[in-house]
Amino acid sequence: MTQEYNSTSSQEGRGQQSSSWSPLYNLEKMADLVAVWDVALSDGVHKIEFEHGTTSGKRVVYVDGKEEIRKEWMFKLVGKETFCVGAAKTKATINIDAVSGFAYEYTLEIDGKSLKKYMENRSKTTNTWVLHLDGQDLRVVLEKDTMDVWCNGQKLETALLQRV
Repeated sequence: MTQEYNSTSSQEGRGQQSSSWSPLYNLEKMADLVAVWDVALSDGVHKIEFEHGTTSGKRVVYVDGKEEIRKEWMFKLVGKETFCVGAAKTKATINIDAVSGFAYEYTLEIDGKSLKKYMENRSKTTNTWVLHLDGQDLRVVLEKDTMDVWCNGQKLETALLQRV
């Protein structure tokens, strides 16, 4: 499921925590966690989490639980953070905007498009199936523009047959 949060306080996004997190991991991250997005790419669904210390300016970006960016004591509280997501190193940017006083809005862009626009475009260029076979879940993605096929995060070798 893909979600976009335009968060205006540090309270939003906290309800999106995965039940697989350890309690220590939760405690360390809860203080400044302001937004969480699930982004479906060909190689899988990636969880992007963003911490923003609205007094210190601290910014931390996690992708699938792994810290990608950490900046402490930023004097400018607004701006953007750019990083890569997934096997194809897809460009992602978190925009931080002040909306009023000390309230902030956090938006995610993927490949230069808003998350909503990116996912709308992606639904036109890919087909995704989730199958349950022999007790195992399989996520299969067909990229219509390149004819690439992905299964559980791995790009498969395929052959195109030509009719004679």
